[in-house]
Amino acid sequence: MAEDLRKGALLMAISGVAFIGYGVVFIIWNFVGDGFELGVATLNGVSRSELSAIEPGVTDYISHLHVATAAFIISTGIAVTGLAWYGVARGQSWAWGTAVLAAVLGLAVALPMHWMDLFDYGWITHLGPVYLAAVVFVVGAGWAFQGLKAAVPVG
Repeated sequence: MAEDLRKGALLMAISGVAFIGYGVVFIIWNFVGDGFELGVATLNGVSRSELSAIEPGVTDYISHLHVATAAFIISTGIAVTGLAWYGVARGQSWAWGTAVLAAVLGLAVALPMHWMDLFDYGWITHLGPVYLAAVVFVVGAGWAFQGLKAAVPVG
């Protein structure tokens, strides 16, 4: 089962790197994209440039929030990657629990707002990468958990 632990930790780390990549793209898109964020071209038919012409403070504030959000996505990805690569792979259950808590809490708080139909967005470009990384993470966490269970003596 040590192989399960190694493979699971690797998948968890890969998903952490994917979170980092998504956050970096999120920041870059904030400064070079023409929409509001990945997969969000307009808000109720109003483009970013149209809103900026009316009230530049609002678009500056939205930009500020996007950079802050991206920073937390990146920092969560760094934490998950480090915990998986250096802790979970060595059989440390506290690292597994912390990585799972960090990823699950971040996703559990952020994703439900997307299901409320508050604005239009391109599902695949906006959330597709995060969902893919989350699925890889869950598979890896499950695999690593099996390896952790096998490594712990019973009774």
